[in-house]
Amino acid sequence: MEDQLLETWAIHDRINRYLLEAIPPEALAAVSASKGRSVGEQFAHLHNVRLLWLKQAAPELLDGLAKLEKSEAGDKATLLTALERSGAAIAALLAQGLRAGGKIKGFRPHAAGFLGYLISHESHHRGQVALTLKQAGHPLDRKVAFGLWEWGVR
Repeated sequence: MEDQLLETWAIHDRINRYLLEAIPPEALAAVSASKGRSVGEQFAHLHNVRLLWLKQAAPELLDGLAKLEKSEAGDKATLLTALERSGAAIAALLAQGLRAGGKIKGFRPHAAGFLGYLISHESHHRGQVALTLKQAGHPLDRKVAFGLWEWGVR
């Protein structure tokens, strides 16, 4: 079961980057009609929340990771690299937690619940990104939009 949970995180993490890779660089500055974070800032937020959890649960996994500032949210390469690195650190945290009887320090009820929490949170923001892009005149290509749901090939 541990392998399946870790694979689930890996697929989810790759889907985030698949979405980001499909976004034109100029669209990273797009903001929803209801205001809030830009598209790029949404991705930076995902990375930064991962870092908050790592700081709480396993600070030793933060080595080489840094918070992204708003000024970095318009750089696709920076976002992709940050998400890849923080995604790997979260995978390590999940693996540690699963091997330690399902415990993630600072999170209840257990590591599987933590995985569900992370996927729910990040998927919420993926939806916000897709809506913002549509409102800003940069709708996702249909292939990409459907590709977000192709967990068997991501």
